[in-house]
Amino acid sequence: MPELPEVETVRRGLERGVVGRTVVAVDVHHPRAVRRHEAGADDFRARVEGRRLLGARRRGKYLWLPMDSGEAVVGHLGMSGQLLVVPPDKPAEAHLRVRFGFDPSTNPGGRELRFVDQRTFGGLAVVPMVGGPAGQSADGLATGGVPASVAHIALDPLDPAFDDDAFVEGLRRRRTGVKRALLDQTLISGVGNIYADEALWRVPLHWARPTDTLPRPTARALLGHVRDVMTEAIAAGGTSFDALYVSVNGVSGLFDRSLSAYGRRDEPCARCGTPIRRDAFMNRSSFSCPRCQPRPRRARY
Repeated sequence: MPELPEVETVRRGLERGVVGRTVVAVDVHHPRAVRRHEAGADDFRARVEGRRLLGARRRGKYLWLPMDSGEAVVGHLGMSGQLLVVPPDKPAEAHLRVRFGFDPSTNPGGRELRFVDQRTFGGLAVVPMVGGPAGQSADGLATGGVPASVAHIALDPLDPAFDDDAFVEGLRRRRTGVKRALLDQTLISGVGNIYADEALWRVPLHWARPTDTLPRPTARALLGHVRDVMTEAIAAGGTSFDALYVSVNGVSGLFDRSLSAYGRRDEPCARCGTPIRRDAFMNRSSFSCPRCQPRPRRARY
């Protein structure tokens, strides 16, 4: 599933490719793509057509496009969702779910936005904005608020408003394994399996280390490594293991070439040479170095 760096890469592409455009046509090719919009596909279409897109925003793994109506198109990419900005005459993708056409007078690039999703675990919905004034600033960008469906999610570590002290104390109060805490989107958003493993390798910490045993300096170091690995991944366009994750221009990310732990089972640790191990974790996998990240005596899963 795309994590913060992949979603941020898509957000930046949307900011360049669709912000300021006015939507004149919405074609929903598969109702499952808008299943989170409870009023259905016709209502989704009616709420978006004729609206100007004021920005491209993100919190954790969620994207949204604020509109001049005070609502926003909220998207989650799921396992295989793609938001592509492409020429209108480009042949339809095999798993095209929703297509957005723009008013030519507001669309200098002449492109359209497509939501493509092979596994249909992702989806789009129109959601009211809360927590701030709707509208736009003098430069035409959206101002204030987040979609109601995203408001419960914690800030991500790259957000300027992220509270490091609150994160450290919140982490140490939890009575769970440190990786499980990193994946808790009410504590810190945007961190998934890949970047949790990479940050824990850098500290180094075993993924089952109890959070209530972490000294504050270690918790702060972990947060710093989470930020570092995500910043580096964004610079590389994210991590792509197959063709399901791409930028809005269809380009794969290159950070998989820089991974030190995730997906490196039996390969030598870049720090000590010990073969990387794979453990089962929450129906997924965790990758770590047996020597650099020894299993704690009192592990929490």
